[in-house]
Amino acid sequence: MKKIGVVLSGCGVYDGTEIHEAVITLLAIARSGAQAVCFAPDKSQSDVINHLAAEPMAENRNVLIEAARIARGEIQPLSQARAADLDALIVPGGFGAAKNLSNFAAEGVQCTVDSSLAQLARSLHQAGKPLGFMCIAPALLPKIFDFPLRLTIGTDIDTAEMLEDMGAEHVPCPVDDIVVDEDNKVITTPAYMLAQNIAEAATGIEKLVARVLALCA
Repeated sequence: MKKIGVVLSGCGVYDGTEIHEAVITLLAIARSGAQAVCFAPDKSQSDVINHLAAEPMAENRNVLIEAARIARGEIQPLSQARAADLDALIVPGGFGAAKNLSNFAAEGVQCTVDSSLAQLARSLHQAGKPLGFMCIAPALLPKIFDFPLRLTIGTDIDTAEMLEDMGAEHVPCPVDDIVVDEDNKVITTPAYMLAQNIAEAATGIEKLVARVLALCA
C-alpha cells in the first residue's frame, strides 16, 4: 500500500489548514487504496483567528494539537517524518501554510520555510518521489528548491508575480485543473485560491491526488 505524507498546518482556513482541502485530500487518498500519514509542526501557531468573526483572538495554540482535530488524532510531529517511509507528499493550503509552515504571509518573497518541511520535500524529490501542493502552499516551493519549478496558485496576478520574483514559473490555471512539472514530479492546483464552493475545490484536488499516486514509483 502506498503511503502518502500529508502535512497539515493547524485547523481552520484563517490560521491553519483549510479543512475542506485536507478532508478532500484524505478522502481521495483513501478511495484510491493508499494510506495517508499525517504530520504537522509541533510549535505555536503564528496567530489565532476567530473564524466566526474573522478577528484575531488573544490565545496561543499548538499547530500539531490543532491539526490533530482534522486527523482524528492520527498524526505525528513533522520533525519525525522520513522520506524513506513515504511514497509521496501532499500539502493542503489555508493560511497556515503561509503562517505556520512558512512566514510567506508576513514576509512575502523574503519568506523562509519550516526546516522540517523543506528537508522532507527535498529528500523526497531526490528519491524521485512526487510532491503535491495546493492553494497557497505552492508559494513555499521556490524557497524549498533552488531551481525553477512550473507551478500554479490559480490566476491571482499579484501572488503569481511574487512567485516569479522568487524564481518559479507560474502557470495560470482554472480551479478544476492541475499544473504538472513532469521533470520534477511536482503537481499543484488552485483549490480555494479560486474555488467558490467545496465541489469546485474537490475537482482539482482529486486530480492532484490521482496524478501524485500515478507518479509514485
